[in-house]
Amino acid sequence: MITSKKERLKTEKTVFDMKEKSSERVKKNKINVSKVKENSAKAVFMSAAVFSVIAVFAIIFYILYASIPAFREIGFFNFIFGTTWAPTKEFLEVTERFGIFQMIVSSLAVTFGAVILGGTLGVFTAVFITYFCPKKLKEIFSQTINLLAGIPSIIYGFFGLVILVPMLSKISGTGSGKGLLACVLILSLMILPTVASISKNAMEASPSHYFDGAVALGSTKEQAVFKVVIPSSKSGIITGIVLGTGRAIGETMAVIMLAGNSVLFPTGLFTSIRTLTINIVLEMSYSTGLHREALIATGFVLLVFILLLNLSIGFLKNDKKKDTGIFKKIKEIMFGKKIKKTAESLSGVCNFKAEKNAEISDNNSNKSSFNLNKSSFVKLNETVSSNGSQEKTNKGDTALTFVYPVFRRKNGLYKFLKYISVISACIIFSALVFLIAFILIKGLPNITLDFLFGKSGNGGMTLLPAFITTGLLILISLIIALPIGIASAIYLVEYSKKGSRTVKIIRLFTDTLAGIPSIIFGLFGMILFCDIMKMGYSILAGGLTLTIIILPTIIRSTEESLLAVPENIREGSFALGAGKVRTIFKLVLPSALNGIVTAILLSIGRIVGESAALIYTAGAVAYTPSSIMDPGSSFAVMMWMFAGEGLYINSAYATASVLLIITALINLTVMFMQKKLKRGKI
Repeated sequence: MITSKKERLKTEKTVFDMKEKSSERVKKNKINVSKVKENSAKAVFMSAAVFSVIAVFAIIFYILYASIPAFREIGFFNFIFGTTWAPTKEFLEVTERFGIFQMIVSSLAVTFGAVILGGTLGVFTAVFITYFCPKKLKEIFSQTINLLAGIPSIIYGFFGLVILVPMLSKISGTGSGKGLLACVLILSLMILPTVASISKNAMEASPSHYFDGAVALGSTKEQAVFKVVIPSSKSGIITGIVLGTGRAIGETMAVIMLAGNSVLFPTGLFTSIRTLTINIVLEMSYSTGLHREALIATGFVLLVFILLLNLSIGFLKNDKKKDTGIFKKIKEIMFGKKIKKTAESLSGVCNFKAEKNAEISDNNSNKSSFNLNKSSFVKLNETVSSNGSQEKTNKGDTALTFVYPVFRRKNGLYKFLKYISVISACIIFSALVFLIAFILIKGLPNITLDFLFGKSGNGGMTLLPAFITTGLLILISLIIALPIGIASAIYLVEYSKKGSRTVKIIRLFTDTLAGIPSIIFGLFGMILFCDIMKMGYSILAGGLTLTIIILPTIIRSTEESLLAVPENIREGSFALGAGKVRTIFKLVLPSALNGIVTAILLSIGRIVGESAALIYTAGAVAYTPSSIMDPGSSFAVMMWMFAGEGLYINSAYATASVLLIITALINLTVMFMQKKLKRGKI
């Protein structure tokens, strides 16, 4: 019995050990499998994030590669500084036929004029919305800016063609309203939302104690805004202006309808001009050989301009001054050298306040804290005087009695600037209302069921091909761009380290991709998808091109939503034993669903209004496509065809109305979802 008992115990122990080892092996296997899954997921997310970098390099490489033959045969400096563009004149030397200097000057002139006018109006509009707009109207003006930003460029061009050009023709002296001035006015309206929204964000992000401290030091509200807040927000304001510059120099469809399109130097406001983007669109359809290569080289020159602008934005973002203390900063910004001693005296009173705070509290129990305003300065001086610090009080009195009158006397200029900001906002609001009302009044009566859904044929063109083509383009581009964009955002938020150089590079290239003009995407899509990959003009080629265009929008919107998810959600999930991938897909992404839906809506809006990138990838035809390998026309391209022919103006009005309605619905939906998110209902 003893032997059998010992054997039984030994056997049981052996079985128990085997179970323990088996359990440990299972745990190790599970841990290994979990690590493999985590590492695999991280690799997938990182690959998606690097896609933006690859896309930018691919665009630069393919366009440069296609431009080299033109640079080699024509000569780089002959091409850049040549003043003759005559591709069809065979009797001229090659080096004399292809020169784009006039187009470079015209592009810069249009851009400079638009930035001066639109940038100024944009900054003043941002000042009005941020500081002087009544609360009840603030939301209306903010949504006005958003709606202006969402209106397709083809509508701006059409509006300028039917309203602005006839008005300008009456004062031009040449009988034509087309030219430099018309382009500047429309481009100013187009870039204004970009400048205004970024400037507004920069002013709202400015530390509140700058404004409060300036008011406490005796300045009026207007002086605090224009002498302190705006200088402290200059980095963001300049960034907005640079982005607006990129939008202006890369604009195509609006400018082509207003410029006159003659290859001349812009010697007057009504000179017919041709920009770099116009040159590409006008001649690409029938170009061959060296002519085609020269047009692509024109696109490369434009791309270099855009890359330089994006590089300057990167420098601006890195050039952030550290806060050197409220009073020192305000003193440097507001006072300058003229009243430096006075500012130092006043700053001395404020510093003395901190040193004597405990003593003040003991002597005056009702004043437990010090509020930074005029009455506080007076009370402080009285309290300090009762404690025998007469020297400090005298300095404070001198500063206060000197600063207040100086500020009051010099407030006229800043009140004038305030009125300028009010007028700017009213001009923009009136322009938007007039544009929308005019288009809808002219277009809505021409919208019929037959025009919307009838078949194009001998009876005329309808919008049915545009509905089908646009739907297919949205489907193709979102199927590809959405998972890549979400995965990129996940890597940037969930897996990257703060301050990581890799993340900075990825974000830089994402912003660069967002700033590339549509016509450059069109050239890239034509070279890669249509020519190299043999897709020809097709909806598939257009959809792949749009995938790259909308990718930055999806990445940025999703990234912001992921950053807004509370950290305790992740920590709680990890504490319960869930892995990172499971936490992301089960908790984080559902919490960020609003941002993802917003990204989808914004992408759809971009696709619906896109034209320049699709003309030479998806095509410009009036018939209904039967497959994704057929060419097709989106809404914006169809409108360009209606307006360009000159025989379908009523159809152009109707198409513009449809585009405006779609844009307004998308903006309203995005606004509704953002409000729901703030209230915690989504």
